Amino acid sequence: MVLTMKTVVLFIVIVLHGCFADGINRKSFPDGFTFGTASASYQYEGAVKKDGRGVSIWDTFAHIPGKIADSSTGDVAVDQYHLYKDDIKLMKDMGMDAYRFSIAWPRIFPNGSGQINQAGVDHYNALINSLLANNIEPYVTLYHWDLPQALEDKYHGWLDTRIINDFANYAETCFEKFGDRVKNWATFNEPRAFTLQGFAIGIHAPGRCSESFGSLCLGGNSFTEPYIVAHNVLLSHAAAFDIYKRKYKATQNGHIGIAFDVIWYVPGTDKPEDIEATQRAQDFQLGWFLDPIMFGDYPTSMRTNVGNLLPRFSKVQSDLLKGSLDYVGINHYTTWYAWDSSDNSTRNIYELLDIPISPDAGAFIYPIRDGEAIGDRANSEWLYIVPEGFRSLLNYVKSRYGNPPVLIMENGMDDPNDPSISLDDALKDEKRVKYFNDYLTNLLAAIKKDGCNVEGYFAWSLLDNFEWAEGYTSRFGLHFIDYNDKLKRYAKDSAVWFKNFLTAS
Repeated sequence: MVLTMKTVVLFIVIVLHGCFADGINRKSFPDGFTFGTASASYQYEGAVKKDGRGVSIWDTFAHIPGKIADSSTGDVAVDQYHLYKDDIKLMKDMGMDAYRFSIAWPRIFPNGSGQINQAGVDHYNALINSLLANNIEPYVTLYHWDLPQALEDKYHGWLDTRIINDFANYAETCFEKFGDRVKNWATFNEPRAFTLQGFAIGIHAPGRCSESFGSLCLGGNSFTEPYIVAHNVLLSHAAAFDIYKRKYKATQNGHIGIAFDVIWYVPGTDKPEDIEATQRAQDFQLGWFLDPIMFGDYPTSMRTNVGNLLPRFSKVQSDLLKGSLDYVGINHYTTWYAWDSSDNSTRNIYELLDIPISPDAGAFIYPIRDGEAIGDRANSEWLYIVPEGFRSLLNYVKSRYGNPPVLIMENGMDDPNDPSISLDDALKDEKRVKYFNDYLTNLLAAIKKDGCNVEGYFAWSLLDNFEWAEGYTSRFGLHFIDYNDKLKRYAKDSAVWFKNFLTAS
């Protein structure tokens, strides 16, 4: 479906005044709606040398001086590898229905392929069984950025088509070992994020980018490699989905999707060129990955703007991709402005922004207009609080993609890790409580008022954790981690709020 300017503007101006009052709770949502929290293996597990786990690209990257804000690593993280039973108790106490976690590929295949590491399989079996014993449904992500370093060394990982078979083999191994109990899979988390941040601006593993972007780049070409990586990711997803559909779905009855990171964009002005640029920005974000799965090819604007640098799908590949998901996963945190930059008078500068967009989009994105921010800022420089953008985004997905089943797989905000404040004060996270209340209110409006087909919501995150290039300088958790006292967990006010939300009678 092609969206008109009028339709895009309609999504943008949706507001909530008078639709829903505060005081929502679980019972406000449809019966069977799933609530959970989310995590990722490298951000949580630690134990990077435990029980035969291989080295990942993030193990390597985090140990390079200058790559992580506080020079930290995920070597220990929040030690969920050993403390998962305690964390499951936290989830159960809150009344959570589900837990989204990722499997570390190098725990299953230390060398990326070949010999299976049984100790890794045993760990995830124990985690899954413990979740189910506490009536918490496991939602498993196969790839949350921790590629085995062996595959990066062997053939540059996602830049080579050999990754497709290795990922498909890894995925099938997980289906075989865990699929009798795991019914909800995501092949990838935020493919756009690791494609651009890892291969365009070099701030995430494997740290590749053009030389002109700085001396810390580890080789690469910022203007060609992201398109190659994205293409291989999409074909890897399609291969895994096909294997599951042919060999496992009939007996395991599971569902497979992808978790896409999606900022909502609004035009910086009401000029037609800025409205059109806003759509291009979305094409180069969500459309880059979802359009091939829904329609069999990349968005027209990408074909037009990128030209021959954008790989092409064969008919067989396009047919395999089309329809290769059971749900659309959405990770949403914030809303930004977008302006036209097709005349190159302005362009998005990769190295200045945490969340980039290809300059090929002909769109300049930024959360500030005329000196005023689009909303209240959280700790992260990219995260501005704009709850109504959530509802607009969900209506966009409904209209452009035919109202598919949607899971909100991440949503949340961060506070700074401020060692100068007391523990008691650190637990008083009123801004996060308001964030969740306002975003969930908008989600509820999208479901009940607009008919958006959303089936579940996962808060990021259960615990404070290692936040990639920001290390431990940022706290997204519902629970505070005391990094100076044996990683003790303390419930923040937001955890108490969620417990009341989920257990209200």
